[in-house]
Amino acid sequence: MSADASAAAATPAPKVNPNAPTEETVLSVEHYTDRLFRFRITRPQSFRFRTGEFVMIGLPKEDGKPLLRAYSIASPAWDEELEFYSIKVPDGPLTSRLQSIQPGDKVLLGKKPTGTLVLDALTPGKRLYMFSTGTGFAPFASLIRDPDTYERYDEVIVTHTCRDNGELAYSTNLVRDIANDPLVGEMSNGKLKLFTSCTRTPHPTMGRITTLIETDKLFEALGVPKLDPATDRAMICGSMEMIQDVKALMIANGLTEGSNSAPAEFVIEKAFAG
Repeated sequence: MSADASAAAATPAPKVNPNAPTEETVLSVEHYTDRLFRFRITRPQSFRFRTGEFVMIGLPKEDGKPLLRAYSIASPAWDEELEFYSIKVPDGPLTSRLQSIQPGDKVLLGKKPTGTLVLDALTPGKRLYMFSTGTGFAPFASLIRDPDTYERYDEVIVTHTCRDNGELAYSTNLVRDIANDPLVGEMSNGKLKLFTSCTRTPHPTMGRITTLIETDKLFEALGVPKLDPATDRAMICGSMEMIQDVKALMIANGLTEGSNSAPAEFVIEKAFAG
């Protein structure tokens, strides 16, 4: 063996971080407004998650280190691809770059999905509310495409509040298409309802979701009773302010916050992208 070969043999192999993100390929991108878009990427065969969880998504920085943010997985656990729904922040370290991705580009995918917006964090009930604003609809896009959701609840009500009408396109199109979904279409029939409202541009229902809950307009429009901890369960995802405000309303109506380790009547999301 030569001296060079001996030196090479003595050099330890670089350590591989088993938790390092994988590099995945962008499969499709759809822009809804100048603020919102969705994209789909390849899913590693070994990637497992519970419907409703979030994972770290990102791009490499100029120094080669990953720039990652938490993103709810918008596709259901059975999907062979991974879907994400994102806001565009002009000066956001990640989203300012992520909004320009094209099919064939690479993005980084974390290996450890987690989160509290999962069915197992709730105790059994009759009616499931999913309260969302903006991109907070993403985890619910996953949950309303999961058969388990309809096996557990008689009614599934998703609310989506945005500033402008155009920002409701993702949720509206998805719920419309679920009726023809070969897996959950029949199960969702008669169970799934989408309730939308806007806070800025004209819409059949105007106002913040908190106001619509407080004034009972939400329940009147849906033809359902007011919140009842004996029958109702809730998931909340949106801005920090919205989450805290809706959480306060849940507590005021007798619902208790749950978690993976202690299931109860409602859960909130704690991950944000930027």
